[in-house]
Amino acid sequence: MKIKWLGHACFLITSRDGLRVITDPYAVGGGINYSPIKETADVVLVSHDHDDHNNVSAVQGKPEVVKGSGTKTVKGIRFKGVATSHDASQGTQRGPNTVFCFTIDDLKLCHLGDLGHVLSPGQVAEIGAVDILFVPVGGFFTIEAIVANQVCDQLKPRTTIPMHFKTSKCAYPIASVDDFLKGKKDVRKVASSEAEFEPEKLSTATEIMLLQPAL
Repeated sequence: MKIKWLGHACFLITSRDGLRVITDPYAVGGGINYSPIKETADVVLVSHDHDDHNNVSAVQGKPEVVKGSGTKTVKGIRFKGVATSHDASQGTQRGPNTVFCFTIDDLKLCHLGDLGHVLSPGQVAEIGAVDILFVPVGGFFTIEAIVANQVCDQLKPRTTIPMHFKTSKCAYPIASVDDFLKGKKDVRKVASSEAEFEPEKLSTATEIMLLQPAL
């Protein structure tokens, strides 16, 4: 399986058989200055309906769109949506958020979307085991580094991929990834936007993998 970070909370996940899943495609503008998305996909996951996460029309091909909580099987993949909130006030400030859990090539993936709070015990149980976790770390609109660390401790992924943080192409008033990485030992900084994963080659200890945005 290959994972490519396009930018912000948007990833392209490609199975060994060529199935392509895109998470939270952004719209350019309003502080998002990544290049437009031009990838094709079979499935698009949308954690919530904000412009920097729901630009499905940018994705080429005829992808099936998965939103909301509950379990849906699309293209042979079972996607579980876990209901969470975009803020720490039960969604009263920014609305709902869906955490997506799914398995590709025997790897359990979890994309937290714009999670705004520490997970409840029930949500942790619903998410279950996680091999690769996509976690927002920039704060302000989502969880900040301190809370992101707590969520990682709750889910205990084998690999953590930070997202939704300030870069040269994201002008949002959010933090860079530095606070999240501070004091961490098992950090692998990849020089490209893409990495390949196989179950038997995942680190036995929790590893943080920092990708470079492709766009």
